[in-house]
Amino acid sequence: MPSPYTLEICCFSLQSCIVAAGSGADRIELCADPGDGGTTPSYGLILSAREKCAVRLYPIIRPRGGDFFYDEYDYSQMLSDIRICKDLGCDGIVIGGLSPDGSVDKASCAMLVEAAAPMGVTFHRAFDRAKNPQQALEDIIDIGCERILTSGQYPTASEGAGLIHQLIEQAGKRIIIMPGGGIRAEGIVALAKETGAREFHTAARVRIPSMMQFVNPHMNEQLSSVAVHSDQVRQMRTLLDQLNLSEQS
Repeated sequence: MPSPYTLEICCFSLQSCIVAAGSGADRIELCADPGDGGTTPSYGLILSAREKCAVRLYPIIRPRGGDFFYDEYDYSQMLSDIRICKDLGCDGIVIGGLSPDGSVDKASCAMLVEAAAPMGVTFHRAFDRAKNPQQALEDIIDIGCERILTSGQYPTASEGAGLIHQLIEQAGKRIIIMPGGGIRAEGIVALAKETGAREFHTAARVRIPSMMQFVNPHMNEQLSSVAVHSDQVRQMRTLLDQLNLSEQS
């Protein structure tokens, strides 16, 4: 009998965490700074999310935006952030690091995985910047991660579905391959069938306009913010549950 489908929601605020948890998320990837694709959230956000949400909580450990090649100071910072996550009772963390040649930085990432134990560890979409995805998969298994988040080395998971399917076949039961990137309710069932994935990652993103009554026109800036769309999460939860039931019948 196939296992149930897991739905992970990427959240950038406490309000989004509460919405995601209440709409059917199984796990939250907690991030700051959506403009840079997600960086390490603050102590206060991690603490508040842990107190308010009973679902599994995985903060991203990423010291800055940009590429995924980090120096010794970056890794020292990441180790400190991992200790905070452990102290606050997080269920896991999300990491990723590459060498300049596009290979996985195995030594440094293994150090982070060891520091995180017994928390779980997801390797994030740094994977999609790796030169050789098949070798990167084996390297990530070797360092002890439990899953890889990937869009199949394309901007969206639907574009990379072919590689995602190949990675799932290569991985077998050794590691979970979790598609993420541009996933919405209208495409999640087709993606599940095409790839064979059992876990899915999405921001279910919607932009919220500013509530400010006064906006200085001279600043010429966009003050909207990113939030989780509750209807999208509910629809994806329902669709995945229906797909699971149809597989069991």
